Amino acid sequence: MPAAVAVTVLLWASAFIGVRAAGHDYAPGALALGRQVAGSLGLTAIVAVRWWRSGARPVLPRGRVLAAVLAWGVGWFSLYNLALNAAEQHLDAGTTALLVNVAPVLVAVLAGVLLGEGFPRRLLLGMAAAFAGVAIIAAATSSGERDALGVALGLAAAALYAGAATSQKRLLARVDAPTMTWVGCLAGTVALMPFAPTLAAQGASAPASSTWAVVLLGLGPTAVAFTTWGYALTRLSAGRAAATTYLVPPIVVLLSWLVLSEVPAPVVFAGGALCLAGVAVATLPRRRPLPGAHGVH
Repeated sequence: MPAAVAVTVLLWASAFIGVRAAGHDYAPGALALGRQVAGSLGLTAIVAVRWWRSGARPVLPRGRVLAAVLAWGVGWFSLYNLALNAAEQHLDAGTTALLVNVAPVLVAVLAGVLLGEGFPRRLLLGMAAAFAGVAIIAAATSSGERDALGVALGLAAAALYAGAATSQKRLLARVDAPTMTWVGCLAGTVALMPFAPTLAAQGASAPASSTWAVVLLGLGPTAVAFTTWGYALTRLSAGRAAATTYLVPPIVVLLSWLVLSEVPAPVVFAGGALCLAGVAVATLPRRRPLPGAHGVH
């Protein structure tokens, strides 16, 4: 399970680098659709391999469960990406990151109320510390570019993220993670089809590097990362799983430094350390004293 979390946060962090690489040549809707097409193809390959290895067809959801999975897919894979991509047109990277990272807090609240997970003290303290770390990173990377529409779009993206993560936790009791991710991704792809003409036009003139960035966004952060996220979510509470995503901002800073040669301000390292400490407090199990261990007498 720790491996699934690690793969998820690393690939989701890499998505920010990929979006920056492709965003100059693809509009938000075209970028979202291209990413989803690549992700759908990658997930179809994963499901086909599982089908071939097991010798049994995947068990597809039906009825109300299928409708819920389709709605989840449209919400997270389509509407969330559109809101996030549009927000980044109005906000600087730091402000966008801060607004989107309201989502794990919302997940904890929704899971506590709707899923009966309650509000464990360690989870709340850890998330508060991690969010403070994100705020430090956001302040250090903010250029001051923001407007009301961008803020509204950023908060809408956070709300879509939170609603999708919470509903996914409930649905995973009825459908396995790979199948849910596959069906949801296909639904998101269909919902984004109105942007197909824009994708075709911009794809014809975009440099190969940007197009490959779109493809890799679909294969890595979408196909693989959402599959590993679903696997982790079946084994963690929704609140604890969401708390692990506070590792994404410091990893983005590190990748930007290594890949884009963007040297972070020293205070960013303090924010990253606070994120790491917060995630550790929120997610690591509390140590239980050994039987009979009451100290030295």
